[in-house]
Amino acid sequence: MYRNDNRTVVTLDAGGTFFRFTAIQGNKPVSQTVEYPSEAKNLEKCLQNLLKGFEDVFAQLPEKPTAISFAFPGPADYPNGIFPTRLTNFPAFADGIALGPFLKERFNLPVFINNDADLFTYGEALAGALPDINRKLAETGSPKQYKNLIGFILGTGFGFGLTTNNNMYIGDNCCSEMYCLPHKTEPELIVEEGVSQRAILNHYKKHANDTNAQDYTDSYDIYRIADGTLAGDQAAAKQAFATFGEIAGYAIAHAACMLDGIIVLGGGVSKGSKFYMPALLKELRSTVSTRSGITLPKVPSYVYNLDDETEFQQFAKGDVREFTIPGTAKKVYCDSQKRLGITVSHLGTSVATSIGAYSFALHSIDNQ
Repeated sequence: MYRNDNRTVVTLDAGGTFFRFTAIQGNKPVSQTVEYPSEAKNLEKCLQNLLKGFEDVFAQLPEKPTAISFAFPGPADYPNGIFPTRLTNFPAFADGIALGPFLKERFNLPVFINNDADLFTYGEALAGALPDINRKLAETGSPKQYKNLIGFILGTGFGFGLTTNNNMYIGDNCCSEMYCLPHKTEPELIVEEGVSQRAILNHYKKHANDTNAQDYTDSYDIYRIADGTLAGDQAAAKQAFATFGEIAGYAIAHAACMLDGIIVLGGGVSKGSKFYMPALLKELRSTVSTRSGITLPKVPSYVYNLDDETEFQQFAKGDVREFTIPGTAKKVYCDSQKRLGITVSHLGTSVATSIGAYSFALHSIDNQ
């Protein structure tokens, strides 16, 4: 949408360890990335590093940017840029902070702050997965086009976002989430305990025959064991990802039922799709029953793996049928197959989030 726009927006990738700043113009970086420690436990140092990072990027630009726009972990009143309660990853904000107004006062610029999963989904909807899929469908001759994108970040936690008709869904309380759904096999737990990096690590440590199991701190280690590039219990590593996929599929099925859109996965764990996708798809394609014994699909629309070329061709083909208009000889056509697709990020999570932040700022300014 903003690929050829000449306005510049400064963005921030805000992690609990580092802040990474850059400037975006026309959906592309136009500055060097600047990095500072986030100082998540010290409010004064945290704010100082935020200011220094933005100032360093401003100094690289030929003119003042149009806005500041970035993702920051919540909970938050995102439209007003206020974090009223303690944040898990930022103890420095224990008493709450009006971060957006603080930056607006300092730089005299519009400031937009949003949830990372929301911005990731927005970026993929405008410049990544959704337009790529629609373009590929058009190239096959399919009249089918999709307008809704459901995004999930599979990483430290289980983030959720929704974009519909090029508009990012925020919710009345900025609290549209899925991490708190019940876990499939342990319903007293939240689903995030089964769909996160720690879930993969915990599963491996519990079930692996590996003397080094307790030393691993990153789910990528478990991925390498599953892939055979790191010594360990390969079967247990593969099962850790399969269990992750099953529990993720259980939650994602709820979203697919209610929201009826293409599904895109991002985050560090999403890259291990070859190990979790079969179990995830099995869950999405499973069935449920009525009391009278009627069997129904758990997700009313069949979900295709769009990263598999054979499945994409089936997805594109659909089931076009011819109908005669009663009382006439005229023919009309209808694609009668209800279908959705799932894919892994086309842009990369960080790039998609930055483009989402950039696009959201310009969209908000243009519609004020």
